[in-house]
Amino acid sequence: MSLYRQLWLAIVISTLLALGGSLLASLFSARAYLESQLSIKNTDNATALALSLSQGNPDAVMADLVVASLFDSGHYELIRITDPMGGLIAERIAPAGDLDAPAWFVDALPVHALPGVAQISSGWKQFGAVTLVSHSRFAYGALWKSAYEMVLALALAGLVGGYLGSLVLWRLRGPLNAVIEQAQAITQRRFVAIELPSVPELRQLAIAMNTMVARLKAMFDDEAVRLEAVRREANFDALTGLANRSYFMAQLGQTLVAEDAAGGTLVLVRLCDLSGLNRRRGRADADQCLQRGADTLQQCAQRWGAGSVARLNGSDFALLLGAQVDGASCCQDLMHVLVPTLAPYFEGVPTASMAHGRFHSGVSLAELLASVDAALAQAELDGTDAVREAAMTGLGDMPRSASQWASMIQRALDKRWLRLISFPVVELSGRLSHRECPLRLMADENGEWLAAGRFWPFAERLRLTPALDLAAVSLGLQELARQPALNGLAINLSASSLEDSRFVERLLALLAEHAPASKRLWLEMTENGVLAHLEQFKPLCHKLKRLGCRVGLEHFGHQFSQIGLLHELGLDYLKVDASFIRGIDSHVGNAAFLKGLTGIAHNIGLQVLAEGVTSDAEFEALRALGFDGATGPAIEAPVDS
Repeated sequence: MSLYRQLWLAIVISTLLALGGSLLASLFSARAYLESQLSIKNTDNATALALSLSQGNPDAVMADLVVASLFDSGHYELIRITDPMGGLIAERIAPAGDLDAPAWFVDALPVHALPGVAQISSGWKQFGAVTLVSHSRFAYGALWKSAYEMVLALALAGLVGGYLGSLVLWRLRGPLNAVIEQAQAITQRRFVAIELPSVPELRQLAIAMNTMVARLKAMFDDEAVRLEAVRREANFDALTGLANRSYFMAQLGQTLVAEDAAGGTLVLVRLCDLSGLNRRRGRADADQCLQRGADTLQQCAQRWGAGSVARLNGSDFALLLGAQVDGASCCQDLMHVLVPTLAPYFEGVPTASMAHGRFHSGVSLAELLASVDAALAQAELDGTDAVREAAMTGLGDMPRSASQWASMIQRALDKRWLRLISFPVVELSGRLSHRECPLRLMADENGEWLAAGRFWPFAERLRLTPALDLAAVSLGLQELARQPALNGLAINLSASSLEDSRFVERLLALLAEHAPASKRLWLEMTENGVLAHLEQFKPLCHKLKRLGCRVGLEHFGHQFSQIGLLHELGLDYLKVDASFIRGIDSHVGNAAFLKGLTGIAHNIGLQVLAEGVTSDAEFEALRALGFDGATGPAIEAPVDS
């Protein structure tokens, strides 16, 4: 029984007991008063009758006439006159009749008045004795009327008291619910503070809960700051603040093989004669030149929406541009900004050489690097501030207009040329955790199935991701219904779909329609997407959790410093980006970072899964780091799954 119900019952029972006690006390008091009055009246009337008869020469006839006359007034139940020997002289007894009160009331509260007794004299002789009992119907009538009026008064008082009690409970309900919801939020890995209630006891409880939440947040934030420092030390260049070579290569390698990778453009930049600058002007100026060059690259990359900027070695830099960015124009713009910025350091000699190459998902890392590096070498041979484009193969089907992509995607939606493919996600014990199911789309009736990375960037630009996401969720729910033994199935959602006001409503309706299957559905968004749409994602996350879905972030770790923003989401799991997993068996810095990350996540009840595991050595290394599961090319589903 809930606390509110217990309090309400306590108020009701206490009120009823108080009112019932008051009513009984009043009734018993009134009955005692009436019995006393009736007894006095009986005595007085009997005395008066006896005196009246004693003043004359009483005889049996006269006594009978007086008794009859008095009895006919209807005020008496019994009038009896007996002689000194006990013989009956005259008697009148009222028949049973209406007592001006319900029978149950009469039975429950009988009125017992003492009869009045007086002696009748005839001169000096005793004529007899009179016994008189007044009729009790008047007493019952008065008692019933009194009881009725008291019940009405007490009922009215009870209603008023109940209303006031309800107001008190309602006043307590809000703050108490807030404290309960805060405690529940903590169990759901959401750390929220509440307003302080005005009720002193609840105020103290709320202060204690808020203090605990603040300390938990501070503890995790402090640990996050420490781990962010470890991450930056392991993956970023100390001088320029850009990504280092190993981190950039891991990102680039993942871009080439990931299911959702859209391809892009790789740009290599080489500062000319850095060693000569070091000899001419000293190491301090050379470092300053590198820092200014890095700042310029970073600013330009942010303007273009580049995925990453890195310093590969002493004088070589790299940029990873998105699939929608024109590499040639970006390189020309970059050269026009970079040369004037660094010209004072090079004093008339060439400043930089640059090469770019467009690639798509599936091309090998070695082939891409060799092609762009060859173009960079040719740019150096060309002389002053040259830009070269690498000759890449297999790009004939990549350039398409927005209208062509829109037509193709919409046709696939209309004709249901969509399907899910399945990759196992296994626990470190080897048991199947769930299956990750990215979406594939067929370009035409006899065409190839395109990976999400090929069409998704265009779908986002054309605002078609809500329809694709809903189609993917629908396919996932159908698959779960077909496979009741499947532990779970993960669907990747696009954070840009949250910009569609109807998407959330349609998604929740779809999940509610398939409620049993929804409880085995895992829904995930990218870390970057969630942080960019945090205000829209937060209420959706809470609603999905109420429907039983598991919610998580994929490609996690690049913005670990902002983990404090995720405290109120109540996530279930994190999938760490493959760029941190690549070579984790030999990367001490990333291993330290991931060890701390799993510790923080486990402390707040989150599962931590690894993406892009490519070798058994990486999989084994994850055990020591505290991971709960993994997926990737090296992961195979258990035989019995």
